[in-house]
Amino acid sequence: MNMKFFDYEHLPEKLQKVSKPIGDLARQMNESLPNGPEKSAGLRKLLEAKDCLVRSALE
Repeated sequence: MNMKFFDYEHLPEKLQKVSKPIGDLARQMNESLPNGPEKSAGLRKLLEAKDCLVRSALE
């Protein structure tokens, strides 16, 4: 997975507060777990969750 999708520095501060913890967790998991389909699926689902939560913060 392309980890750039978890970047948060470009977001407004309000959205960074939501995105940063998820991005940090994604990077930690990417570095500590072996590559494989389950890791890819987990990161993809984490990205989906981050997108939903950031959109929620827009409301």
